[in-house]
Amino acid sequence: MEYGICHLGIIPMRIENSHQSEMVSQLLYGECYKIIEKRKKWVKIRLEWDGYEGWIDENQLIKISKENFDKITQSTIKISIDLVNYITTKDNLLFPILIGSDLRALKILEHRFEGEFERTKKSKKSLISTAYLFLNAPYLWGGKTLLGIDCSGFTQMVYKINGIKLNRDADQQALQGQTLSFIEESEAGDLAFFDNDEGKINHVGLLLENHYIIHASGVVRIDRIDQSGIFNIETQSHSHKLRYIKKMI
Repeated sequence: MEYGICHLGIIPMRIENSHQSEMVSQLLYGECYKIIEKRKKWVKIRLEWDGYEGWIDENQLIKISKENFDKITQSTIKISIDLVNYITTKDNLLFPILIGSDLRALKILEHRFEGEFERTKKSKKSLISTAYLFLNAPYLWGGKTLLGIDCSGFTQMVYKINGIKLNRDADQQALQGQTLSFIEESEAGDLAFFDNDEGKINHVGLLLENHYIIHASGVVRIDRIDQSGIFNIETQSHSHKLRYIKKMI
């Protein structure tokens, strides 16, 4: 088994080994992975944080030893909480990283970082303040950053910044946590899941106080939620059909 790490601000992760292939997720700085397949200058990887699989360009591959992989992944979580900051390389070159980047490998990569970060798991209250940081971020399928994010990328990143692991996709996140029977049982910070006409989970958002929800739909936005689903204030109609609510912490 070979191992690698994201040494850049963002690396796209694709469903197939081609630049024309759909982007299903992104690697952020410092995220570690296992290499599970190689094909025609592409590498299929499995992320350590959430077990997600996809392909990255071999030109963006940086390998690390198993010893360093274990040292990084078994160390205390250290997540960047600056919206944008900069890494300085050993050659004194700068490049930007975004909120949610993993800073556990700074010494191993011989990089310097002078911004703010979190080491410990936070409370439900802190989930809400983190979620507001992403307001108006544009929707991007497979995105995980302020520059573009999808619905499950948004909820995953909000929890990650607070030191809590969620799976990558909405239907995978829906398998985690404790199911609540009624919306009245929920608290701000819980996750609401929504399905399509075939019953497949296809959307997720984070509950706020007083029956509001923040979610990525066009942009990261705030709407009303009731027992039927998300009520879009602008269109005066329900945009997503509620399936159930999950308590993650």
